[in-house]
Amino acid sequence: QRPIAARRAGFRSHLAGERPIGGAGGRRGGDSRRTWSVSGRSGRGEGAIADPIPVTELPDFPRLRPDGGPRAHRALQGAPQVNRVTITRVKRIDHRAVRMDDVARAAGLSRTTVSLVLSGKAGPNIPEATRERVRAAAAALGYVPNALASGFRRNTSDSIGLISDVVATTPFAVAMLHGAQEVAWAAGKLLMVVNTEGEASLEHAAITQLLERRVDGILYATFSYAVIDAPPELDQVPTVLLDARARDASLPSVVPDDHAGGRAAVEHLVAAGHRRIGYISEPGGPAATERLEGYLEVLREHGIPPEPSLVADGSGDAVGGVEAASRLLDLPEPPTAIFCFNDRMAMGAYRAARHRGLSIPADLSIVGYDNHDVIAPWLDPPLTTVQLPHLEMGRWAARQLLGLLDRSIPADAPPEQHRMPCPMVLRDSVAPPRS
Repeated sequence: QRPIAARRAGFRSHLAGERPIGGAGGRRGGDSRRTWSVSGRSGRGEGAIADPIPVTELPDFPRLRPDGGPRAHRALQGAPQVNRVTITRVKRIDHRAVRMDDVARAAGLSRTTVSLVLSGKAGPNIPEATRERVRAAAAALGYVPNALASGFRRNTSDSIGLISDVVATTPFAVAMLHGAQEVAWAAGKLLMVVNTEGEASLEHAAITQLLERRVDGILYATFSYAVIDAPPELDQVPTVLLDARARDASLPSVVPDDHAGGRAAVEHLVAAGHRRIGYISEPGGPAATERLEGYLEVLREHGIPPEPSLVADGSGDAVGGVEAASRLLDLPEPPTAIFCFNDRMAMGAYRAARHRGLSIPADLSIVGYDNHDVIAPWLDPPLTTVQLPHLEMGRWAARQLLGLLDRSIPADAPPEQHRMPCPMVLRDSVAPPRS
């Protein structure tokens, strides 16, 4: 085929080597206005040829109407083999955002009409055919509404920031992110997530960037339950703490009820008939402290004197579980059951028991904590454990923040310090002790 010689100002053909005619940027004098690549179909009557016709058009793109009407025909009258052009796709050559003005020009309508149609505010005076024409032009150009401009007019960015240490990159707490995103998305809010890896300088920069982007609010999350001094920058925007609480209780927060979770685990073992119950844990942190307190409380309530020798610390992973459980199982009078700080330590306790020829649960009952889905159900036997409610915590934090934003929660209300219940998940690792 020979190049389409579009005589109208601004039309240039890309058929010949994909090179526009007429100087830099395809315009006389080197003017580089926005450029479009339009794909259509050509044909003459019944013998239509299905070959695509790419056309570049600069200022006169409105002549190429999506319905292939008369303007498009006249614009291409210099190409005698073409008597019809129907736009099926428009590919951007530059990468600037398509504006509403572009849609208006493409549709051959006023910007006001296009704005009314695209915003869903078109009245009965705008016929359906006109509306379809606007929607077709917007679709062909790939028009996306400017949310920033719209948000500026409504004094909202419709976005929420989530700052975390490693929540977004660890499999152990990512359900918090899922829960928060689920609620935010349902409310029409975009969740913007930044992982700081616990670096203070990166955290400060991330909060500053989110504030500069005018996020409506911030969720500040930690990988594991922590008591923190909240960054002072968070005072500038509604903020909710997720899996953390402020030392001065100045911000609303949600954390797992680890005290009640520890109690539930030990109550389950006592109910099975155990009285020599060990506890293995990683040292430090409010979660370890509260679970230990729950463990000790239940023992005392059932008249079982706590024995310091039945509490052992180790790193909070499988290696630490092997080491801590081994110390308990090598005692002259070992425990008949072990409550573990988390499922990874419980996995190590399984190994320590098997190395000593002990069967679970016949010789040793074990309860974990977390209900980690790649560990607890797959141990042999499947592990009875306590659920860390990360998904529900993420949902609660997002709902709380939305309540602050829409003022259904009064601004002067005391910040709620919520503890999320941690339910037991019963499987097969607990049985009555051997008589």
